[in-house]
Amino acid sequence: MKELEILLNRRWILKSEDKELYYRVRDAVGEIRKYVTDKLGCQIIDNSLLIKLEKIPVIPEQFMGIGQFSSKEEYVYLCILLMFLEDKDAQEQFILSQLTEYMTAVMPGEITDWTLYNNRRKLIRVLRYTVEQGMVRVTDGTDDVFMDDAGGEVLYENTGASKYFMRNFSRDIMEYTKPEDFRESEWFEVDEDRGLARRHRVYKRLLFAPAVYREDGSGEDFEYLKYYGYRLSEELEQLFECHVQIHRGSAFLLSRQDCRMGAAFPENNSLADILMLAFGKIREKIEGKVWKITPEEMSLVDKIEFESLILDVKKEYGSGFAKLYRDMPEGEFIKNVTDEMERWMFIKKVDDMHQIKICPLVGKIQGSYPQDYTGGNENEQ
Repeated sequence: MKELEILLNRRWILKSEDKELYYRVRDAVGEIRKYVTDKLGCQIIDNSLLIKLEKIPVIPEQFMGIGQFSSKEEYVYLCILLMFLEDKDAQEQFILSQLTEYMTAVMPGEITDWTLYNNRRKLIRVLRYTVEQGMVRVTDGTDDVFMDDAGGEVLYENTGASKYFMRNFSRDIMEYTKPEDFRESEWFEVDEDRGLARRHRVYKRLLFAPAVYREDGSGEDFEYLKYYGYRLSEELEQLFECHVQIHRGSAFLLSRQDCRMGAAFPENNSLADILMLAFGKIREKIEGKVWKITPEEMSLVDKIEFESLILDVKKEYGSGFAKLYRDMPEGEFIKNVTDEMERWMFIKKVDDMHQIKICPLVGKIQGSYPQDYTGGNENEQ
Protein backbone atom coordinates (compact mmCIF):
# COMPACT_ATOMS: atom_id res chain seq x y z
CA MET A 1 0.00 0.00 0.00
CA LYS A 2 2.39 2.68 -1.30
CA GLU A 3 -0.19 5.43 -0.87
CA LEU A 4 -0.26 4.77 2.88
CA GLU A 5 3.54 4.97 2.95
CA ILE A 6 3.29 8.38 1.28
CA LEU A 7 0.83 9.64 3.90
CA LEU A 8 3.06 8.31 6.69
CA ASN A 9 6.06 10.05 5.15
CA ARG A 10 4.47 13.49 4.67
CA ARG A 11 2.57 15.98 6.79
CA TRP A 12 -0.02 16.21 4.03
CA ILE A 13 -0.49 16.18 0.26
CA LEU A 14 -1.56 19.54 -1.10
CA LYS A 15 -3.56 19.47 -4.30
CA SER A 16 -2.05 22.79 -5.40
CA GLU A 17 1.50 21.40 -5.17
CA ASP A 18 1.11 17.91 -6.64
CA LYS A 19 -2.23 17.35 -8.32
CA GLU A 20 -1.30 13.95 -9.80
CA LEU A 21 -0.20 12.55 -6.42
CA TYR A 22 -3.24 14.09 -4.72
CA TYR A 23 -5.67 12.21 -7.02
CA ARG A 24 -3.63 9.01 -6.86
CA VAL A 25 -3.82 8.95 -3.06
CA ARG A 26 -7.44 10.09 -3.05
CA ASP A 27 -8.38 7.05 -5.15
CA ALA A 28 -6.94 4.84 -2.42
CA VAL A 29 -8.31 6.79 0.56
CA GLY A 30 -11.23 4.42 1.18
CA GLU A 31 -8.99 1.39 1.68
CA ILE A 32 -6.42 3.39 3.68
CA ARG A 33 -9.07 4.90 5.97
CA LYS A 34 -10.45 1.46 6.79
CA TYR A 35 -6.98 0.19 7.74
CA VAL A 36 -5.75 3.17 9.80
CA THR A 37 -9.05 3.48 11.65
CA ASP A 38 -8.99 -0.18 12.65
CA LYS A 39 -5.28 -0.60 13.42
CA LEU A 40 -4.04 2.85 14.43
CA GLY A 41 -7.17 4.74 15.40
CA CYS A 42 -6.03 7.58 13.12
CA GLN A 43 -8.26 9.93 11.16
CA ILE A 44 -7.79 10.94 7.54
CA ILE A 45 -8.64 14.46 6.45
CA ASP A 46 -9.71 14.41 2.82
CA ASN A 47 -11.02 17.53 1.10
CA SER A 48 -10.57 19.63 -2.03
CA LEU A 49 -7.46 21.28 -0.57
CA LEU A 50 -5.42 18.40 0.85
CA ILE A 51 -5.22 14.84 2.15
CA LYS A 52 -3.69 14.29 5.59
CA LEU A 53 -3.22 11.32 7.88
CA GLU A 54 -3.43 12.56 11.48
CA LYS A 55 -0.29 11.02 13.03
CA ILE A 56 -0.78 11.62 16.75
CA PRO A 57 1.93 9.79 18.73
CA VAL A 58 1.34 7.74 21.84
CA ILE A 59 4.46 9.13 23.55
CA PRO A 60 5.85 12.52 22.48
CA GLU A 61 9.51 12.03 21.63
CA GLN A 62 12.30 14.57 21.23
CA PHE A 63 12.61 14.05 17.48
CA MET A 64 8.95 14.94 16.95
CA GLY A 65 9.56 18.67 17.37
CA ILE A 66 10.13 21.07 14.49
CA GLY A 67 13.79 20.71 13.57
CA GLN A 68 14.07 24.24 12.19
CA PHE A 69 13.10 25.75 15.57
CA SER A 70 15.61 26.31 18.33
CA SER A 71 13.59 28.19 20.98
CA LYS A 72 10.24 28.11 22.78
CA GLU A 73 9.47 31.56 21.37
CA GLU A 74 9.33 30.17 17.84
CA TYR A 75 6.62 27.70 18.86
CA VAL A 76 4.71 30.58 20.46
CA TYR A 77 5.08 32.63 17.27
CA LEU A 78 3.80 29.69 15.23
CA CYS A 79 0.71 29.29 17.41
CA ILE A 80 -0.11 32.99 17.14
CA LEU A 81 0.46 32.90 13.38
CA LEU A 82 -2.04 30.02 13.15
CA MET A 83 -4.52 32.12 15.14
CA PHE A 84 -3.94 35.00 12.74
CA LEU A 85 -4.54 32.79 9.70
CA GLU A 86 -7.67 31.25 11.22
CA ASP A 87 -9.67 34.35 10.30
CA LYS A 88 -8.24 34.56 6.78
CA ASP A 89 -9.85 33.02 3.71
CA ALA A 90 -7.87 30.88 1.32
CA GLN A 91 -5.96 33.08 -1.18
CA GLU A 92 -6.44 36.12 1.06
CA GLN A 93 -3.31 38.26 1.18
CA PHE A 94 -1.67 40.11 4.06
CA ILE A 95 1.47 42.13 4.65
CA LEU A 96 4.03 41.34 7.30
CA SER A 97 3.29 44.43 9.39
CA GLN A 98 -0.33 43.25 9.80
CA LEU A 99 1.00 40.04 11.32
CA THR A 100 3.50 41.75 13.64
CA GLU A 101 0.82 44.17 14.87
CA TYR A 102 -1.51 41.25 15.61
CA MET A 103 1.24 39.35 17.40
CA THR A 104 2.14 42.36 19.52
CA ALA A 105 -1.51 42.73 20.54
CA VAL A 106 -2.10 39.10 21.58
CA MET A 107 1.36 37.98 22.70
CA PRO A 108 1.31 36.90 26.36
CA GLY A 109 3.79 38.54 28.70
CA GLU A 110 6.00 41.43 27.68
CA ILE A 111 5.39 43.25 24.40
CA THR A 112 7.60 41.87 21.65
CA ASP A 113 10.14 44.39 20.42
CA TRP A 114 10.49 43.93 16.66
CA THR A 115 13.42 46.34 16.54
CA LEU A 116 15.49 43.54 18.10
CA TYR A 117 17.17 41.46 15.40
CA ASN A 118 16.82 38.24 17.40
CA ASN A 119 13.01 38.54 17.52
CA ARG A 120 12.80 39.29 13.79
CA ARG A 121 15.06 36.33 13.01
CA LYS A 122 12.83 33.97 15.01
CA LEU A 123 9.68 35.20 13.27
CA ILE A 124 11.27 34.82 9.84
CA ARG A 125 12.29 31.27 10.73
CA VAL A 126 8.66 30.53 11.59
CA LEU A 127 7.35 32.15 8.40
CA ARG A 128 9.85 30.25 6.27
CA TYR A 129 8.67 27.03 7.90
CA THR A 130 5.02 27.82 7.08
CA VAL A 131 6.02 28.61 3.48
CA GLU A 132 7.91 25.30 3.28
CA GLN A 133 4.85 23.44 4.63
CA GLY A 134 2.53 25.14 2.14
CA MET A 135 0.49 27.15 4.64
CA VAL A 136 1.42 30.54 3.18
CA ARG A 137 3.07 31.77 -0.01
CA VAL A 138 5.34 34.74 -0.61
CA THR A 139 3.56 36.86 -3.22
CA ASP A 140 5.86 39.87 -3.34
CA GLY A 141 9.13 40.84 -1.71
CA THR A 142 11.69 38.93 0.32
CA ASP A 143 11.87 38.34 4.06
CA ASP A 144 15.50 39.51 4.10
CA VAL A 145 14.26 43.11 4.14
CA PHE A 146 12.46 42.47 7.45
CA MET A 147 15.52 40.66 8.79
CA ASP A 148 17.52 43.84 8.13
CA ASP A 149 14.89 46.36 9.23
CA ALA A 150 11.73 46.12 11.33
CA GLY A 151 9.97 48.31 8.76
CA GLY A 152 10.60 45.86 5.89
CA GLU A 153 7.45 44.57 4.20
CA VAL A 154 6.61 41.27 2.52
CA LEU A 155 3.32 40.33 0.87
CA TYR A 156 2.02 36.86 1.78
CA GLU A 157 -0.95 34.77 0.67
CA ASN A 158 -2.86 32.36 2.90
CA THR A 159 -3.37 28.95 1.24
CA GLY A 160 -5.99 27.70 3.73
CA ALA A 161 -3.90 24.68 4.76
CA SER A 162 -3.09 26.17 8.18
CA LYS A 163 -6.59 25.24 9.42
CA TYR A 164 -5.53 21.59 9.28
CA PHE A 165 -2.08 21.95 10.89
CA MET A 166 -3.21 21.47 14.49
CA ARG A 167 -4.93 18.29 15.63
CA ASN A 168 -8.56 18.12 16.71
CA PHE A 169 -9.31 17.30 20.35
CA SER A 170 -12.24 15.26 21.60
CA ARG A 171 -12.82 17.71 24.45
CA ASP A 172 -12.53 21.44 25.07
CA ILE A 173 -8.84 21.98 25.84
CA MET A 174 -9.76 24.76 28.27
CA GLU A 175 -10.80 21.93 30.61
CA TYR A 176 -7.27 20.51 30.64
CA THR A 177 -5.22 21.23 33.74
CA LYS A 178 -1.88 19.54 32.94
CA PRO A 179 0.19 18.66 29.84
CA GLU A 180 -0.63 14.95 30.17
CA ASP A 181 -4.31 15.73 29.48
CA PHE A 182 -3.44 16.51 25.86
CA ARG A 183 -1.87 13.09 25.43
CA GLU A 184 -4.60 11.19 27.24
CA SER A 185 -7.46 12.95 25.47
CA GLU A 186 -7.25 10.58 22.53
CA TRP A 187 -8.37 7.64 24.66
CA PHE A 188 -11.29 9.29 26.50
CA GLU A 189 -13.92 7.78 24.22
CA VAL A 190 -12.23 4.47 23.43
CA ASP A 191 -13.47 1.27 25.07
CA GLU A 192 -10.35 0.06 26.89
CA ASP A 193 -12.00 -3.27 27.76
CA ARG A 194 -12.13 -4.23 24.10
CA GLY A 195 -8.38 -3.78 23.79
CA LEU A 196 -8.92 -1.31 20.98
CA ALA A 197 -6.85 1.43 22.58
CA ARG A 198 -4.04 -1.01 23.29
CA ARG A 199 -3.93 -2.16 19.66
CA HIS A 200 -3.87 1.43 18.47
CA ARG A 201 -1.00 2.25 20.83
CA VAL A 202 1.13 -0.70 19.71
CA TYR A 203 0.72 -0.04 15.99
CA LYS A 204 1.38 3.69 16.45
CA ARG A 205 4.48 3.15 18.54
CA LEU A 206 5.93 0.78 15.95
CA LEU A 207 5.12 3.00 12.97
CA PHE A 208 5.75 6.45 14.44
CA ALA A 209 9.02 5.97 16.35
CA PRO A 210 12.40 4.27 15.78
CA ALA A 211 11.93 1.96 18.78
CA VAL A 212 9.40 0.68 21.31
CA TYR A 213 10.77 0.09 24.82
CA ARG A 214 8.93 -1.84 27.52
CA GLU A 215 9.83 0.72 30.19
CA ASP A 216 8.07 3.50 28.25
CA GLY A 217 4.32 3.79 28.26
CA SER A 218 1.93 1.06 29.26
CA GLY A 219 3.17 -2.44 30.15
CA GLU A 220 0.02 -3.77 28.46
CA ASP A 221 1.52 -2.88 25.10
CA PHE A 222 4.15 -5.61 25.44
CA GLU A 223 1.52 -8.07 26.58
CA TYR A 224 -0.21 -7.39 23.26
CA LEU A 225 3.08 -7.99 21.42
CA LYS A 226 3.57 -11.20 23.36
CA TYR A 227 0.23 -12.66 22.25
CA TYR A 228 -0.28 -11.05 18.84
CA GLY A 229 3.29 -10.22 17.79
CA TYR A 230 3.59 -12.91 15.11
CA ARG A 231 0.35 -11.93 13.40
CA LEU A 232 1.20 -8.22 13.66
CA SER A 233 4.67 -8.79 12.20
CA GLU A 234 3.34 -10.84 9.32
CA GLU A 235 0.74 -8.19 8.51
CA LEU A 236 3.14 -5.22 8.57
CA GLU A 237 5.80 -7.07 6.58
CA GLN A 238 3.24 -7.81 3.86
CA LEU A 239 2.02 -4.22 3.85
CA PHE A 240 5.38 -2.45 3.90
CA GLU A 241 8.96 -3.21 2.87
CA CYS A 242 10.02 -3.82 6.46
CA HIS A 243 11.00 -6.39 9.07
CA VAL A 244 9.52 -6.41 12.58
CA GLN A 245 11.66 -7.62 15.49
CA ILE A 246 10.21 -8.20 18.95
CA HIS A 247 12.42 -8.84 21.99
CA ARG A 248 11.90 -9.15 25.74
CA GLY A 249 12.14 -5.42 26.42
CA SER A 250 12.02 -3.80 23.00
CA ALA A 251 10.47 -3.96 19.55
CA PHE A 252 11.47 -2.44 16.23
CA LEU A 253 10.16 -1.96 12.74
CA LEU A 254 13.25 -2.04 10.52
CA SER A 255 12.61 -0.62 7.07
CA ARG A 256 14.13 -2.15 3.98
CA GLN A 257 15.67 -0.19 1.13
CA ASP A 258 12.43 0.51 -0.76
CA CYS A 259 10.42 1.51 2.33
CA ARG A 260 9.59 5.23 2.51
CA MET A 261 7.53 5.68 5.68
CA GLY A 262 9.62 8.57 6.97
CA ALA A 263 13.14 9.49 7.99
CA ALA A 264 15.37 6.44 8.46
CA PHE A 265 18.72 5.86 10.12
CA PRO A 266 21.43 5.98 8.92
CA GLU A 267 20.91 9.24 7.11
CA ASN A 268 23.36 10.16 4.38
CA ASN A 269 25.55 12.45 6.47
CA SER A 270 28.81 12.47 8.44
CA LEU A 271 27.12 12.51 11.84
CA ALA A 272 25.37 9.20 11.12
CA ASP A 273 28.77 7.68 10.25
CA ILE A 274 30.20 8.89 13.57
CA LEU A 275 27.27 7.37 15.47
CA MET A 276 27.75 3.99 13.81
CA LEU A 277 31.46 4.00 14.68
CA ALA A 278 30.52 4.80 18.29
CA PHE A 279 28.00 1.95 18.34
CA GLY A 280 30.79 -0.45 17.46
CA LYS A 281 32.79 0.75 20.48
CA ILE A 282 29.72 0.52 22.73
CA ARG A 283 29.11 -3.03 21.58
CA GLU A 284 32.70 -3.98 22.46
CA LYS A 285 32.16 -2.66 26.01
CA ILE A 286 28.92 -4.62 26.43
CA GLU A 287 30.18 -7.86 24.89
CA GLY A 288 33.32 -7.59 27.04
CA LYS A 289 31.07 -7.32 30.15
CA VAL A 290 32.61 -3.92 30.98
CA TRP A 291 29.13 -2.37 30.74
CA LYS A 292 26.39 -4.52 32.25
CA ILE A 293 22.95 -5.16 30.76
CA THR A 294 19.79 -4.78 32.86
CA PRO A 295 16.82 -7.21 32.61
CA GLU A 296 15.14 -4.53 30.41
CA GLU A 297 18.04 -4.87 27.91
CA MET A 298 19.42 -1.44 28.85
CA SER A 299 22.90 -0.47 29.99
CA LEU A 300 23.36 2.34 32.51
CA VAL A 301 26.80 4.00 32.39
CA ASP A 302 28.41 7.01 33.97
CA LYS A 303 28.06 10.14 31.84
CA ILE A 304 31.79 10.98 32.01
CA GLU A 305 32.72 7.43 31.02
CA PHE A 306 30.31 7.56 28.07
CA GLU A 307 31.64 10.93 26.92
CA SER A 308 35.17 9.54 27.14
CA LEU A 309 34.16 6.78 24.71
CA ILE A 310 32.81 9.40 22.29
CA LEU A 311 36.13 11.24 22.39
CA ASP A 312 38.00 7.95 21.86
CA VAL A 313 36.00 7.50 18.65
CA LYS A 314 37.08 10.93 17.47
CA LYS A 315 40.70 10.26 18.43
CA GLU A 316 40.78 6.93 16.59
CA TYR A 317 38.72 7.77 13.50
CA GLY A 318 38.71 11.59 13.41
CA SER A 319 41.08 11.83 10.45
CA GLY A 320 38.27 10.38 8.33
CA PHE A 321 35.57 12.77 9.55
CA ALA A 322 34.27 15.72 7.59
CA LYS A 323 36.21 18.90 8.42
CA LEU A 324 33.30 20.27 10.49
CA TYR A 325 33.55 17.41 13.00
CA ARG A 326 37.31 16.97 12.69
CA ASP A 327 37.93 20.55 13.87
CA MET A 328 35.00 20.75 16.30
CA PRO A 329 35.90 21.44 19.97
CA GLU A 330 35.54 18.41 22.23
CA GLY A 331 32.56 19.71 24.22
CA GLU A 332 30.62 20.66 21.10
CA PHE A 333 31.50 17.34 19.46
CA ILE A 334 30.18 15.36 22.46
CA LYS A 335 26.96 17.41 22.52
CA ASN A 336 26.33 16.94 18.78
CA VAL A 337 26.87 13.19 18.96
CA THR A 338 24.87 12.53 22.15
CA ASP A 339 22.00 14.82 21.06
CA GLU A 340 21.73 12.91 17.78
CA MET A 341 21.83 9.57 19.61
CA GLU A 342 19.03 10.74 21.90
CA ARG A 343 17.01 12.07 18.97
CA TRP A 344 17.03 8.62 17.34
CA MET A 345 16.27 6.86 20.67
CA PHE A 346 19.66 5.12 20.84
CA ILE A 347 20.28 6.54 24.31
CA LYS A 348 18.43 8.34 27.12
CA LYS A 349 20.06 11.00 29.26
CA VAL A 350 19.42 10.44 32.98
CA ASP A 351 20.40 13.96 34.03
CA ASP A 352 19.53 13.70 37.73
CA MET A 353 21.91 10.72 38.07
CA HIS A 354 24.58 12.01 35.63
CA GLN A 355 24.24 8.78 33.67
CA ILE A 356 23.53 7.66 30.13
CA LYS A 357 21.10 4.83 29.47
CA ILE A 358 22.13 2.86 26.37
CA CYS A 359 19.07 1.42 24.64
CA PRO A 360 18.79 -1.87 22.69
CA LEU A 361 18.53 -0.08 19.34
CA VAL A 362 22.30 0.53 19.53
CA GLY A 363 22.84 -3.19 18.98
CA LYS A 364 20.96 -3.16 15.66
CA ILE A 365 23.57 -1.28 13.64
CA GLN A 366 27.25 -0.38 13.74
CA GLY A 367 29.93 0.79 11.36
CA SER A 368 33.66 0.45 10.82
CA TYR A 369 36.31 1.66 8.44
CA PRO A 370 38.05 -0.88 6.15
CA GLN A 371 41.05 -2.62 7.72
CA ASP A 372 43.39 -0.98 5.21
CA TYR A 373 42.06 2.51 6.02
CA THR A 374 44.96 4.91 6.66
CA GLY A 375 43.18 8.19 7.36
CA GLY A 376 41.23 10.87 5.58
CA ASN A 377 42.29 13.74 3.37
CA GLU A 378 43.11 16.84 5.47
CA ASN A 379 41.46 19.05 2.84
CA GLU A 380 38.23 17.01 2.76
CA GLN A 381 35.15 19.06 3.62
